[in-house]
Amino acid sequence: MPHASRRARLAAELPEHGASAILVTWPVNVRYLTGLSSSNAAVLVDSSGGAVLATDSRYIETARRRCPDIELIQDRDVAGVLAARAGGSPGGLLVEADHMPVAQFRALGGDDRLTPVSGVVESVRRIKDDGEIESLRRACAITDEAFSLVIGRIRPGVTEREIARWLEFRMMELGAEKPAFDSIVASGPNGSIPHHSPSDRPIEVGDLVTMDFGALFDGYHADMTRTVAVGEPAGWQRDLYELVRQAQRAGRHALRPGATAHDVDAAARELITEAGHGGHFGHGLGHGVGLEIHELPFLGPDKTGRLEDRVPITVEPGVYLPGRGGVRIEDTLVTRDDGPELLTLTTKELLVL
Repeated sequence: MPHASRRARLAAELPEHGASAILVTWPVNVRYLTGLSSSNAAVLVDSSGGAVLATDSRYIETARRRCPDIELIQDRDVAGVLAARAGGSPGGLLVEADHMPVAQFRALGGDDRLTPVSGVVESVRRIKDDGEIESLRRACAITDEAFSLVIGRIRPGVTEREIARWLEFRMMELGAEKPAFDSIVASGPNGSIPHHSPSDRPIEVGDLVTMDFGALFDGYHADMTRTVAVGEPAGWQRDLYELVRQAQRAGRHALRPGATAHDVDAAARELITEAGHGGHFGHGLGHGVGLEIHELPFLGPDKTGRLEDRVPITVEPGVYLPGRGGVRIEDTLVTRDDGPELLTLTTKELLVL
């Protein structure tokens, strides 16, 4: 089963931290390692790859069905019972520093018993197995198809909020569990706000409309952004769109195992800076996707580390002009030794509606 191999990969990381066990309490990481999705569960993984899963009465039957290869404990205090099970773990019992509340850390023994570490499970999650990539591929296919069904309905007079609802309805109709995140629809001057919340502003002739959305399928998050023109675009709008399209293309082509997060970002950012818009591109180039919409690795001018094979990641440069509008183009891809695999297939040519 894939979860056993994931636990084995995590176990192999423990000696590096001088410990023989880790207590995992973050729900996303528990799901990744066991297959159980719940609001109250924890898993103890030791350096041999052995594991014990604790959950309460609400989820115990589900755990029996979904986690037949793992020892189960029923208890409301999932972290406490597993910390007790771990006893005096050599090197201290590792816990997730980014997710465990201070009060819980102290209740479990604090620094006398626990060793907080950051990103250990998240680092293992970066590289996806075949099942994970297939779930992402399906999530992206739903996202593409929803866009194709909605694009013909975008015209002057419809509102940003209506477009967002249409996209989300179509994704659900096509098999998504739900939207992967709150959809962004930003028209006209609202396009200068990268994370604009859809409003009741009606679309007008001459607008650029940016749509950032994605489907959730089997727990995995798609992420795609497209910008379209309503009516014949002005010269500056075409020029801006072409600049972002070329920058996005450069970023995609820079994605390869061994490339640094900084260098991939620079491949796109330098084109935008050379065109005089460096100050209008304030966010990173992209981020990993999987069981979370934003996960390791992150691409940006201040990011470190090298990419590896089989890492799903977005490439999403944007240029935002206050008071005028903006353009962002984003795809979800998977790094491959022979070149990145594109999962979101909708055209990146400027669509004029």
